[in-house]
Amino acid sequence: MRKFDPVERDFRNRALGKAGEELVVLFEERRLHDGGRKDLAQQVRWVADEEGDGHGYDIESFALSGEKRLIEVKTTTGGQTTPFFLTRNEERVSREREEFRLYRLYDFNKAPRLFKLRPPLGDSVVLETETWRAGFG
Repeated sequence: MRKFDPVERDFRNRALGKAGEELVVLFEERRLHDGGRKDLAQQVRWVADEEGDGHGYDIESFALSGEKRLIEVKTTTGGQTTPFFLTRNEERVSREREEFRLYRLYDFNKAPRLFKLRPPLGDSVVLETETWRAGFG
């Protein structure tokens, strides 16, 4: 039996998430550059790295037409249908901001692949309550 170390798991998950976000920043810059929008490619911002988590998305980017995109990145070393966690804030932003996109990176350690989800997220994935916050009146 292997000893479970939650601190080590958290460290690995954070490192994986950061690596996924960095790859998406590069992907977005390249997509915009190759699409003839060098001006927008230079404006892509890695918000989670610059300002920290809490915005409900990780990256600010753009469509080729110039509309803003708010991108939340979810990365896994597992396959395409590996479940992932979504915070209450991320789910709220997905409902309130039509420019929200969720980029799902999978098979990250082998050959990273990507698909995108647009709101409403419940049309594409099953959203289940995983934990509850308990408070006192």
